[in-house]
Amino acid sequence: MPTPATPSAPKPAGDDRHLVRVDDKYAALGFEDRLRLFWEKNSGAVTAVLVVILLAIVAKGGWEYLAAQNEKDVQAAYAAAATPEQLRTFAAANPRHPLAGVAQLRVADEAYAAGNYVGAIGAYQEAAASLKTGPLASRAQLGSAMAKLLGGREAEGETELKALAADAAGIKVYRAEAIGHLASRAFAKGNSAEVASYSDQLMRLDPASPWVQRLLQLRAAAPVAESPAAAPAANAPAIKLPATAK
Repeated sequence: MPTPATPSAPKPAGDDRHLVRVDDKYAALGFEDRLRLFWEKNSGAVTAVLVVILLAIVAKGGWEYLAAQNEKDVQAAYAAAATPEQLRTFAAANPRHPLAGVAQLRVADEAYAAGNYVGAIGAYQEAAASLKTGPLASRAQLGSAMAKLLGGREAEGETELKALAADAAGIKVYRAEAIGHLASRAFAKGNSAEVASYSDQLMRLDPASPWVQRLLQLRAAAPVAESPAAAPAANAPAIKLPATAK
C-alpha cells in the first residue's frame, strides 16, 4: 500500500512581528520630516491660498491709499473755494461728502448777510439735506426759518421754528434760539400767554441758556390780559413776576 504523501505544511501567512504600521512610522518621524511630507502633498493648495491672501492685502492697501489720497484732494479743493460760486461748484462735484453741506452753509450765510433771503433759503435747505444730523444741520434749519421770516414767508418760517424748537433730536443751543425768536414774535404781537408758554418751554429745555434772561424780560414786560374769570380770588396769594433784569 503506497505511503500517503506527507501533506506539505501550509504556507505561513507571514510574520508580522517586524512590520511597522504607516501611522506608527509617521509618528516616529521628526518635525522636519513631517513638514516635508506635508509640503509634498499640499504645496499647490498652500501656494494658492497664500497668493489669494497676498492679493487681498495688496488690494486693501491700494484701496486705502486711493481713499486717503482722494480725501486729501477733496479737502484741498474745499480749502481753495473762496467765493460762493466756487463753493457751489465744490458742493456739486462732491455731493456725498460732508464738506458739501458745509460749503452750502457758507453760501447760505453769505446770502443771508447780504439780505438775499431767497438765495439763502435754497442754500440752507440744501445744506440741511446734505448734513442731515448734527450741529450744522440744526444751524441750517434755523437759518432757513429765519430767512423765510425775513423774506416774507413768515408763516413757513414760524412753522419751521416751532418744528426745530420741539425736535428732541435737535441741538439744544439752536432749539433754544428758535424758542427765543418765537417768544420775541409773540411779544411783538402782544400775545403774553405765548410769551409765558415759550419762557416755560425754554426753562425746561435749558435753564442756563443766554436766551432765558431775554425771555424773562419779555414775560415781565408783556401786558397781562385781565378778565373777571381770570382775576385772582381776594384771599389768593399774589403772583410775583420775575424782576426785569438790568
